[in-house]
Amino acid sequence: MNTVTVIGSINLDRTIRVKAMARPGETIHASEVFSAGGGKGANQAVAAKRSGAKTNFIGAVGNDDAGKTMLELLSYEDIDLSGIAKLEKVATGQAYIVVDEKGENSIVIHAGANGKITPEHVQKHADLIEKSDFVIAQFESDLASTIAAFKLARKAGVTTILNPAPAMKIVPKELLETTDLIIPNETETEVLTGVEVTDEKSMEQAATKLHALGIKAVIITIGSKGAFYSNAGQTGIVPAYKVKAVDTTAAGDTFIGALSTVLAKDLSNLVEAIKYGNQASSLTVQRFGAQPSIPYKHELEEKKEN
Repeated sequence: MNTVTVIGSINLDRTIRVKAMARPGETIHASEVFSAGGGKGANQAVAAKRSGAKTNFIGAVGNDDAGKTMLELLSYEDIDLSGIAKLEKVATGQAYIVVDEKGENSIVIHAGANGKITPEHVQKHADLIEKSDFVIAQFESDLASTIAAFKLARKAGVTTILNPAPAMKIVPKELLETTDLIIPNETETEVLTGVEVTDEKSMEQAATKLHALGIKAVIITIGSKGAFYSNAGQTGIVPAYKVKAVDTTAAGDTFIGALSTVLAKDLSNLVEAIKYGNQASSLTVQRFGAQPSIPYKHELEEKKEN
């Protein structure tokens, strides 16, 4: 069983379901409004835990109702929350998600406490990182803290996974140099490399640029088409499972969290791990919400038997 430490965001999601996205100046009716646990970091941690990994979390919430709700939800998952700070006079992160009938979403994030994590806080919980197989991070929390976590991981021989989302045009060199596996989507890939992702050849070109930055392995998620990979001189596309999507929220997070539970530290079974991640995210997109939609290991095993 892998041990996974996630450093990143914890958000309370407010989801609004609509028939179609509103145009500028247009007022529309919602068919449903609900709240659920979210945040890319928390989603990835939940996905890892539900697929069987021993999971730790480093992050922050505010000392408010949203923070209490998120800590309660994460405690149900049996995730180690000792690395989560409870901050005074800071709001817990929140995300406002609009989902249309096609399952596509539009998301606005308020970082709140997520932006207040410090490198000192990370150093205080270095033991969580040092005893892990993988450390996962995204761009929804303080960047300096992520760099500190990845440096600790590299020193301890822990494999690092970076999900560069939301997209950033300029990523600190010291973060990329300590990244073993990077997992952007098509848009994030273009922002990072300047290469427009249109086909497998363009993905290979983008991966080459990412490898040149010192990154060992690259996975580019391509939605309903699956995922492209480049590792140890091998490239290819692992197809997605064909399902009817109702809400794509947390699909990428589920993929990353689930993948980390079965991935070898040396990334030698990357293709098999991608297949598992694809299977997990195929269940997520058939359900509504972020964390409520993330599947458990037994669901994936039952699906495989059928």
